Amino acid sequence: MTDIKLDINRSNILVCGIGTKGMKYPTKTNREFLKEYKLWRGLLYRCTEHYWINKPAYINTVCSKNFAYYPFFYEWCHNQTGFGNKDEKGRFWHLDKDILVKGNKVYSEDTCCFVPQKINALFTKRGVSRGEYPIGVTWKKSNNKFVANCNNGGGKYAHLGCFQTPEQAFQAYKTFKEALIKEIADEYKEQLDSRTYHTLINYKVEIDD
Repeated sequence: MTDIKLDINRSNILVCGIGTKGMKYPTKTNREFLKEYKLWRGLLYRCTEHYWINKPAYINTVCSKNFAYYPFFYEWCHNQTGFGNKDEKGRFWHLDKDILVKGNKVYSEDTCCFVPQKINALFTKRGVSRGEYPIGVTWKKSNNKFVANCNNGGGKYAHLGCFQTPEQAFQAYKTFKEALIKEIADEYKEQLDSRTYHTLINYKVEIDD
């Protein structure tokens, strides 16, 4: 998408030291912040060093020039499939930057999409807690085996078995996770943006994820 020009009467006060609110759209209604503004302010905050202190996975995360301008982000949201959608538990869909581009560090109009919590949870990684082994793999000292477990997207973990090597355990995780992503993508197929659906059904789990 092409860059847009800022409106002449925009506010000069930067939000999170990054974003410009402008004057085109409100940030509140009935004294409550609009969903668009809360999403915008939230992504800007995740691009700050203050946020990175407790969330090191976000270190060096930035946003595009367009996304740093609230009116652009506001209009972008209203043109996205999934914005304003709620899942079966009444939760608004999440703004995601990692699905369309694996390992992405840029919040932008070309890299972000809206997905339900069930899909977003599938891509939550805990690199620090899992230690030296591949994603989905832990060492079980009690039986000297490598264990494969996988988040099922619903807040629970599926135990996939015990193995002699971390590579075998990872392969079990990879097979299960890729099938699970496809299954949940098909569950939401009619609601997802076509780019997002295509990425999900073709998603490949790598050992260095």
